[in-house]
Amino acid sequence: MTTPPTDRAPAPPGPDPRRWLALVAVALSVLVISFDMTVLNVALPTLASQLEATTGQQQWIVDSYSVVFAAAMLPAGLIGDRFGRRLVLTLGLALFGLSSAVGMLADSPGTLIAARAAMGLAGALVMPMSMAVIPGIFPAAEQRRATAVLAAALAVGTPLGPLIGGFLLQHFWWGAIFVVNLPLVAIGITACLILLPETRNPAAPRIDLLGTLLGAGGLAVLTYGIIEGPERGWSDPLVLGTIGGSLVALTALVRRSRRRPDPMLDLTLLADRTFRWSVVAATLVSLVLYGAFFVLPLYFQSVLGADAFGTGLRLMPMMLGLMVAARFSDKLVARTGHRPVITAGLAVLAGALLIGSRTDASDGYGPAAVWLVLLGFGMGLSIITAQATALLTLPPARAGVGSGLLQTFRQVGGAIGVALFGSLLAGSYRGALDTTELPAGAADRAGQSVVAADAVAASTGDPSLAASAHAAYVHGMTAVLLTAGVVAVLSAVLVALRMPSVEPTGPAEPSVGGAVTGEPAADGPGTGPGPSAAPAADHG
Repeated sequence: MTTPPTDRAPAPPGPDPRRWLALVAVALSVLVISFDMTVLNVALPTLASQLEATTGQQQWIVDSYSVVFAAAMLPAGLIGDRFGRRLVLTLGLALFGLSSAVGMLADSPGTLIAARAAMGLAGALVMPMSMAVIPGIFPAAEQRRATAVLAAALAVGTPLGPLIGGFLLQHFWWGAIFVVNLPLVAIGITACLILLPETRNPAAPRIDLLGTLLGAGGLAVLTYGIIEGPERGWSDPLVLGTIGGSLVALTALVRRSRRRPDPMLDLTLLADRTFRWSVVAATLVSLVLYGAFFVLPLYFQSVLGADAFGTGLRLMPMMLGLMVAARFSDKLVARTGHRPVITAGLAVLAGALLIGSRTDASDGYGPAAVWLVLLGFGMGLSIITAQATALLTLPPARAGVGSGLLQTFRQVGGAIGVALFGSLLAGSYRGALDTTELPAGAADRAGQSVVAADAVAASTGDPSLAASAHAAYVHGMTAVLLTAGVVAVLSAVLVALRMPSVEPTGPAEPSVGGAVTGEPAADGPGTGPGPSAAPAADHG
């Protein structure tokens, strides 16, 4: 007897069972990039001493990474969409490892700034691709949780950087903070090649070279002008010229993007109010947090007398608050929606910064430990929820461009935060420092940074100078924290009033007929032919 034919279609393939393992590989890549954003903060006092870096050079050591990161993010997203997201992700990790090797051998501030800029370029290749691969390996019902995991990895790296950097500085030379990147990069590349599928969208727009130059140049000269403002004076022609020129370049970029049918800076994505306000919230969080991270390590080391590893440990209460927020943010969103969670996170963040702004030079570590827990908790609620919500609103074909746009705004916020708050710190510190009894040369050196003032005090045997420098630094730090706290309060109010309350459900599952992968139809999320995690489509 023969079995009668059946017209029933074969069951659609289910999700790939290795998808969460693949997410671990992507999260590891994000973690490496993330903690390197802050690993240098704890090393700044050592760098300032051994490389004789001024406050402005220290700002550029931090900001060169963020500026290049932000400027290259948009074209990186397009490159990944067009030529392959796994390819760009692994190339970015390889470049990150190479530039880390250069950084660990740097013997001058200029060389280190160049290495950090190359690391920023590598980070720009990695970050948007890490988010863009999620729709290709996860069904819609799991995409919020997967996106939250990546956002948590990105957030956890922020306080993890100072701890790792402090440990390495205590036991090795300062270049060791880059050595740790090498094995992590190797593991990340191997895991991505084994576990991730190759997905692409050949219909993605071409790279806009002029737009890339306008964006990179505009951000670079804007940051330069903000950093040089306190040094030269805000009315200095060079400062005014660079800031004005940056505004012209960025305005030209926006106008060019609006005229082009396939812009690199796709501002039409911001027409979705949920995406727009999620991006705004994530950007504002980055702005205020980078200001806090810039001032805290020097406070712990120069004022409280901690070593590098002790500074990293003193930042760990922030990790505790962040982990609690990461554990519960998804459940809170399910109960209340994204807007209350983001608003509450910004409010807690504001409260922590305002408490920190009450710090006195005679205070010990205890008060800081309390508000650092709140800082981490508010950071986790706001940044994790904002990023997950933004990415869930993106259509699959525009995931690379959209995640690149999100991370670009975040990095711009961070770079401007370091520049603005670093300038505020430098101006407040010099204004409060008493150098009336010092020769002109020594007074000029002491005014460069609290580390330089401690060195002058030690060489001259003048303990009153060290005390004045510590008090002046705390004065500048509290001004930064107060300003950041006010910005966070205003941000919470803005999000509460303007952000839509409708929860995004994620893009619909793509159909088989919409495939734009550039891969054979049978290829799926594994390393070879096999069942796909989702119907073949543009896995944007």
